Amino acid sequence: MELILWRHAEAAQGVPDDARPLTDRGRHQAEHMAHFLSARLPQNTRILVSPALRAQQTAAALNKGFITAPNLGVHATPETAIATAGWPLAGGAVLLVGHQPWMGELASLLMTGRADYWSIKKGAVWWFSRREREGDFQTTLRLVITPDQL
Repeated sequence: MELILWRHAEAAQGVPDDARPLTDRGRHQAEHMAHFLSARLPQNTRILVSPALRAQQTAAALNKGFITAPNLGVHATPETAIATAGWPLAGGAVLLVGHQPWMGELASLLMTGRADYWSIKKGAVWWFSRREREGDFQTTLRLVITPDQL
């Protein structure tokens, strides 16, 4: 299974938090990353997105259908994100578009078995794979990329 984490791009300040739109810079970040992902996402990737406006706008840059997942909102936890994605048993590929701190905590949990605070930059993608080798399951970090690196 592939699990891809895409943090929303840069958003304007304001309240309510869920209604903050992307800035001009954020729209450019989302467009660049969407172009990069479009050429690489496996066919039939399920795209699950936080209901927050900035995450919805980030995902919309892909021009692909996605599902709004209330469990991936700003107050999600790594555990709810894993359950929502069906990791690692769902098979195929899942792209989660969401927020800090749960994304960094989820990345930490996948790599170390413990949910610590790891920073994921705005608009960045962290791509994980789960594979079986000689009867042992392994989680592999395949890619970390920020919009500035494109």
